[in-house]
Amino acid sequence: MKALPRSSDTTGSAHDRVYKSLRTRIMHGELGPGEALTLRGIGKQYDVSMTPAREAIRRLVAEGALTLSSSGRVATPELSNERIEELASLRALLEPELASRALPRAHLALIDRLEDINLRVSQMVARHDATGYIRMNLEFHRTLYLRAQAPAILAMTETVWLQLGPTMRALYGRLNRSEPPYHHKLIIAALKAGDEPGLRLAVRTDTTKGLRMLKN
Repeated sequence: MKALPRSSDTTGSAHDRVYKSLRTRIMHGELGPGEALTLRGIGKQYDVSMTPAREAIRRLVAEGALTLSSSGRVATPELSNERIEELASLRALLEPELASRALPRAHLALIDRLEDINLRVSQMVARHDATGYIRMNLEFHRTLYLRAQAPAILAMTETVWLQLGPTMRALYGRLNRSEPPYHHKLIIAALKAGDEPGLRLAVRTDTTKGLRMLKN
């Protein structure tokens, strides 16, 4: 992969740049489960020294986005059935709550925005673009949840998304999608109708049904 251009970063801002870029890549499923990373490889890709690369890795390990073995091997997580179930349960708790809090502020402009994003989800499905699909799917949910005005709950939710990123890439391959998620339409319909129970159910089903298919 071509090295990213070096800026006039200090060590601190360089590590933040590397951290944010790697975090986004992991969340969007650009890296598969169990994919190894090295400080040398990260330093070369981002044109930074070992110190900012090491600090970015440290933060991502702390967030559960990467694992660090006793031998020092850094890799994306390979989730057990129990871990998938735990993270699916967290999504089932957090995301319906965010959607419910967003409902009173779900004006027509937001609904139009969600319909536009869902159209782009369809385009990613048509292109068989797994990373693009995951990115647009998360944008659909984040756009709705931002209206909840609950930053602490949203931050917890994004940490769950981060830990699930590589697994979501594997899930996309297993689902073999030919159309956008059916429950996105139900989410939009519930928002239009002001139907909180229907919205909670649609969000809960959308965020957990696929994940639980991954369990062996």
